[in-house]
Amino acid sequence: MEPWRTAIVNKDETHIWLRGYDITQLMRRASFASVLFLLHKNRMPTDGEERLFNALLIASADHGSGAPSCATARLAASGNRESLSAAVAAGVLAIGDVHGGAGALTMDAIDDISKDAKSGGGLGAAAARYVARVKTSGGRVPGFGHRVHTTDPRVAVLFSMAKEAGVAGAGIETVLALDAALTAATTKIPINIDGALAAILYDLGFPASAGKLIFIAGRVAGLTAEVAEEHAREKPMRIRIPIEYDGEPPRNL
Repeated sequence: MEPWRTAIVNKDETHIWLRGYDITQLMRRASFASVLFLLHKNRMPTDGEERLFNALLIASADHGSGAPSCATARLAASGNRESLSAAVAAGVLAIGDVHGGAGALTMDAIDDISKDAKSGGGLGAAAARYVARVKTSGGRVPGFGHRVHTTDPRVAVLFSMAKEAGVAGAGIETVLALDAALTAATTKIPINIDGALAAILYDLGFPASAGKLIFIAGRVAGLTAEVAEEHAREKPMRIRIPIEYDGEPPRNL
């Protein structure tokens, strides 16, 4: 049988190497954020990139027990007191194209708009055309909108740190152009964490899939705390979701 191939981890009886770096050296000298960066990019980040990447993970860690991923993990933890991993996994499975996973779609949008801008009219015109296409199709612009915030407090900090790290480029520029185009076409809809994360990961050279994967890496930290708290503080099966039936009345065959 053909062996599996990987360029991520190698090991022998006394060593473990991550992307060629001895894990014991990483344990002593590197942060978790820098190792996650290394695992995905096959290089260590610069100091500025490490701070920025760490901030992305912190920004993604948790947003309250009512966020879909956290609520799902809590629900699973409420009904399953035996498996911590199942509850955390349930929270991860709730991350999708609307909640937490829109970063991947935003990165695709950034790429499309950037290519369109090169064909003529500039970035602003390309962003406006993208917004018009989304409106016509009845869709929504990924990376924008929030149920709680009129201005997501994480976005400005991340963009500022990206600039300080010398990372800010086409990704952030395109998301800001989208912000202007969306405001002109409708009303002010805030850039959310998916949009900020996508812009920065694009500028760091990550593929679109990272828009979802890196969010998951950060959110798992919060999910473990949500599940632990549910088990420690709440009774089993304590979650009761109000249901209002609006179907047919009782009837006979």
